[in-house]
Amino acid sequence: MSSKLDARHIQNLSAAATLELHWGYAERALPCTNNAGSCAYLDAVYSAHDLGMMYTGIIWSTISGVLLIWAFLRRFGHPTTSPAPALSRSSGIERGRRAFAAFIRQYCLPDAPRMIFGRTTRLQVLVLAALAGYLLIFSFVGIVYNTWVTPVSGMDGVYNTRSSIGPWGDRIGVFAYALLPLSIMLSSRESLLSMITGLPYQSFNFLHRWLGYIIFVQSSLHTIMWCIVELRLYQPQPSVGVEFITQTYIVWGIVAMILLILLFALSTPWGIRMTGYETFRKAHYVLAMVFIGACWGHWEQLKCFLLPSLIFWFLDRAARLFRTALLHYKPDEAGTLGFKTVDATITRYGDAENLDVIRLDMDNIQEPWATGQHYYLCFTQGSIWQSHPFTPLNAPVVVKGKVKHSYILRAKKGETRKIIDLAATGVSSTPIILTGAYGENITESLRPDANIICIAGGTGITYVLPVLLELAQQSPSPDRKMELIWAIRHTSNKEWISEELGILQRAQKALNLKIRIFATRDSSEDSPYDTKEAVNISVFNEKDAGQDSQNSSSESQSCGCENEAPVEKLGGKSEKGNSHPDLHKLIPGFLNEVVRGPTTVFVSGPGGMISDARGIVASCSSGSKVWGGQDRFDVSLVCDDRLEW
Repeated sequence: MSSKLDARHIQNLSAAATLELHWGYAERALPCTNNAGSCAYLDAVYSAHDLGMMYTGIIWSTISGVLLIWAFLRRFGHPTTSPAPALSRSSGIERGRRAFAAFIRQYCLPDAPRMIFGRTTRLQVLVLAALAGYLLIFSFVGIVYNTWVTPVSGMDGVYNTRSSIGPWGDRIGVFAYALLPLSIMLSSRESLLSMITGLPYQSFNFLHRWLGYIIFVQSSLHTIMWCIVELRLYQPQPSVGVEFITQTYIVWGIVAMILLILLFALSTPWGIRMTGYETFRKAHYVLAMVFIGACWGHWEQLKCFLLPSLIFWFLDRAARLFRTALLHYKPDEAGTLGFKTVDATITRYGDAENLDVIRLDMDNIQEPWATGQHYYLCFTQGSIWQSHPFTPLNAPVVVKGKVKHSYILRAKKGETRKIIDLAATGVSSTPIILTGAYGENITESLRPDANIICIAGGTGITYVLPVLLELAQQSPSPDRKMELIWAIRHTSNKEWISEELGILQRAQKALNLKIRIFATRDSSEDSPYDTKEAVNISVFNEKDAGQDSQNSSSESQSCGCENEAPVEKLGGKSEKGNSHPDLHKLIPGFLNEVVRGPTTVFVSGPGGMISDARGIVASCSSGSKVWGGQDRFDVSLVCDDRLEW
């Protein structure tokens, strides 16, 4: 490794009395026998590098400390699921914890600027800003900023210009290497971070993407700085530049930079649209691993960061295969163990020309999943190289060792379109390979006195429906108020979940559940329900807490009877003939009827629906009022993050 730096640093290794080791860098020849300027420059280079390595340790120590504290609080500070006293009578610690959570939701839950960050919360952007600021500070601290003009040995009148951009370029290059393990951890489906924090792996997608952008900027600046040094500041040119560019480690550096540019270009929204998501995903896997290999060839002294990256990547893939094997390796009738797909029964909705939704039902011998978790489904009749995430719409129940899965698929491009086209030909079943379950139990921390409002758009019903079905199997809580709001295109779409909807209708009275369904593309002049009448539209404020919702005509929809759930048709209420339920009225209208207890809002649907829900929940939350004992202002949101996938 020292030979790579001989020409650049003009170190006389043959005259050195000793070689001083530097972790992650080349050995330094001591004593320095060059001119004073070169020796001063070498002092600055090695000092900056040693400090940079120490700073990477500080960065990783900070990350590890945060995760350790998080794991401790999750283990010993988790809120109880038993009935809790009113906040005014609860302990100061519990009231403070819930008040702080409400305060964070109030200011950090709404979407950040969407043109820059897409559909993500302010909290995600705040975490990113903290990480970026941390890196920015350490990128500049501890570097000697100076310029040294030194003569070129044996060439009169020719001088090298040595400046601080060299050690600064090395510093950000080291940081780019140091962040690679974190980037791999943030992208893993079998996530170590999820095990520590309890957050689902898809919650880290935003940070993975933007950390990749940071690594790209760091690597680009590292490359630019050393190109300026070697191709302009070092003399004589072009001989120094040619010698520099032909060195093996520089060739590997160029290869790594080209691969990183491809990774960056393909991961942008424009790149994904041009190549398709599946092409992007497969290319991302391959390019990332080859990129890490090229980084190893460029600077193997920093393999302390590269080796963990590779290990995390291969462990993730191995764990995925293991999960799949647990679900599919079973003995047959003869007792022979082998891999077997699961046959799913196909139910079609619509005719062959207008078929865009199907339902899949299957039974599999396995352990039940947790409510809110999802599986990756591989449709072998389409392609064995692709799988897609779907949430089971039913509650997990074991019957004779088997668990039933039910899914709703809407036709999009790619594999789902192939399966729906196959169903249109009359095929009644299809073999499927499952991988999972992934995600968090979304009802794990749900208190018995917590009020629940479930909001879904279209096939997003599969995320919120299991919550209600699971609660229907439990003893009812008299203090709990529940509501289901489902926006569908057509009234006939209720057929997707007719069986599950019937279960909820029969349990309406016991659950204190109101079911509201909106058809956004159907219109009817004599529709008996009107949005303005069906919802209490008063502003959500403190004085409404004890008021009865007498202005709401929605009582007819929550009678607890077993009649078919009514549908409000919205299609003729806008010029486009495609209105949507107004969450800015529906959610506050529900909260106005809440007498006591916190409220959890479950949402799954289009990105616009989730963004609206985030803003509304934030506006209805108040940390100061929760601290004052008013627990109805403790409003939390649980949403399906699949829109980020």
